Amino acid sequence: NEKSNNRGLQGLNDSTIRELSYKLVFLASSVRPADAKVGTINIRDVDTDIVSQFTTEEREQIHMMKYDENLYDNIVASFAPAVFGHEEIKRGILLQLFGGVHKQTPEGIGLRGDLNVLLVGDPSVAKSQFLKYVTRITSRSVYTSGKASSAAGLTATVVRDSSTGEFNIEAGALMLADNGICCIDEFDKMDLVDQVAIHEAMEQQTITVAKAGIHASLNARTSILAAANPIGGRYDKSKSLKSNLTISAPIMSRFDLLFIVLDENKEELDRNLAYHIVRVHQKKERALDPPYDTATLQRYIKFAKTIDPLLNPEAQKLLVEKYIMLRQSDAVGRKRQAFRITVRQLESVVRLSEALARLHLDAEVKPKYVEEAARLLKTSIIHVESDVILQNNSSKIANPMSIPYDRFKAIADLICSYMNQRRKDKPDNPSLKRMDLVNWYMREHVENLAGDEEVENEKNLLNATLDRLINHEGILNELSKRGNAIDRLLVLDPNYTV
Repeated sequence: NEKSNNRGLQGLNDSTIRELSYKLVFLASSVRPADAKVGTINIRDVDTDIVSQFTTEEREQIHMMKYDENLYDNIVASFAPAVFGHEEIKRGILLQLFGGVHKQTPEGIGLRGDLNVLLVGDPSVAKSQFLKYVTRITSRSVYTSGKASSAAGLTATVVRDSSTGEFNIEAGALMLADNGICCIDEFDKMDLVDQVAIHEAMEQQTITVAKAGIHASLNARTSILAAANPIGGRYDKSKSLKSNLTISAPIMSRFDLLFIVLDENKEELDRNLAYHIVRVHQKKERALDPPYDTATLQRYIKFAKTIDPLLNPEAQKLLVEKYIMLRQSDAVGRKRQAFRITVRQLESVVRLSEALARLHLDAEVKPKYVEEAARLLKTSIIHVESDVILQNNSSKIANPMSIPYDRFKAIADLICSYMNQRRKDKPDNPSLKRMDLVNWYMREHVENLAGDEEVENEKNLLNATLDRLINHEGILNELSKRGNAIDRLLVLDPNYTV
């Protein structure tokens, strides 16, 4: 055929076979992960018959560790020994490795037992060192950076196979870290759209994909350890936590522990820190002498994760009391109730208590574990408000003053309690002149002042506290703005409860 000869060679088009597709198949007798970390133990692969995997010497060592009187402190000292200080942060991350107990409601709804931890702080305070250390000692972990990660890269995406043309699901970082820990550095650099994508993974621990005709719900049973920098690089104590971060309130509430790490200028601390760093550079591993080595710590965590502790009645009652106390302490001002203590924080205390019971190899959650869990949660949150900046508008001194948050809280509680009692005793006239309130406080709660200068300083502090309660917290209201501030009538806000 002359026409066909002019076309030349047409390959498969001239044969009866229109398409050839190949499937790649591997035949193997054993499989071993290529990225297995040398010297690490899989602390997430929990098996009921895990005791048989340990040698007799290892079981005896774990038994001896259980009866160590300073077990909690020694394990904390053995965690990231190259990082100086930050004991509270080490406690929080350690409890994240032990984890709480996964539960399921009768309706089939899963309740997560994994803990999420967020580190916020100034540069050069070892935030990334913690993330790298956790990645190294945990066999199934993924390290990623928020700036270089997208929503699809963190969760999952649907792609078309180039050979078959079919749509497939490619796993993201959270899916790859299933039953492990996902470490996200530079969390504040993530776009808001990408942050919203991990809402479901952080609470429900699933990732739902509905694209290109594929609808699937995938597991993402992972703990998230994230590190973020404040706006502008350094944490501003004069602003609230929300003003220092670019993280939305829903994501903030999903973190069980939130630690603020500040680079404070303290001579003794700087000297000890510098000595520790120079010693590590000089002697390397010989400079560190932790009570337990890394392999022992990994074996202990793996053994402890087989225990599912239960709450006893005393712990249940104490949990309710601690939640109410945390909730009330959060109600200092109406403007600070947005994303602090919620029901999620109650579940956080439960998970932390279960992790502490696992750390002590205890099958029962006791009240002392609840006490420590509540203390750790309160420490991680209240440390944010370490200093309060006060501006005394009623004094000739225009410079702002800084006082510890605990001192401000104590003064505010006394004032609110007195005004609340007056509201109960005199419902028809609950207001009180500001001068009378100042005189009452100075008469009842200020003692042993040396001279007039100290009395004047205490009055300035009290007036500055009243200005903050009026203008910033919204707890006290002025019935009228006329006249001098010291002569105005004050009343407790009707929506505030003591």
